[in-house]
Amino acid sequence: MDKKATPRSDRVLVVPCSGIGKSYGTVTREAAYILAEELRPDQVELLPLSLVVLGDAALKQNIKGRAAITIDGCNLECARKNVSEAGAVVVENFRVLDAYRQHRQLKPQGIAELNEGGLALARIMATEAAAVVDGVQEADHA
Repeated sequence: MDKKATPRSDRVLVVPCSGIGKSYGTVTREAAYILAEELRPDQVELLPLSLVVLGDAALKQNIKGRAAITIDGCNLECARKNVSEAGAVVVENFRVLDAYRQHRQLKPQGIAELNEGGLALARIMATEAAAVVDGVQEADHA
């Protein structure tokens, strides 16, 4: 099994919304990929929301009490609600709509491929999430 795929309780969970077919959903997933693959690959564990929603007992045991960052595409906050209900501790919930309100010039468009604005917005969100990961890691080691 690949080292990155091995669940580790010291890694912060990152769960983006599913939002399939919506630009904001694509931004959440892109932000999560940037965070998990580029910015903090050894400190986070990417978890698809679909596995959380399915309610697998082993998964729930694995995430119970663990720190999690959720990234939601809309105000329904499906990622935050489901991750919290599954027993993880949501230390921060990022919402694309909030980020877009702060960066109106970065209107995300596209689904399979985001435009430059959407990619830039995802990178901003990933960078903000990386700072949260750092804070969680520092608190755990203090």
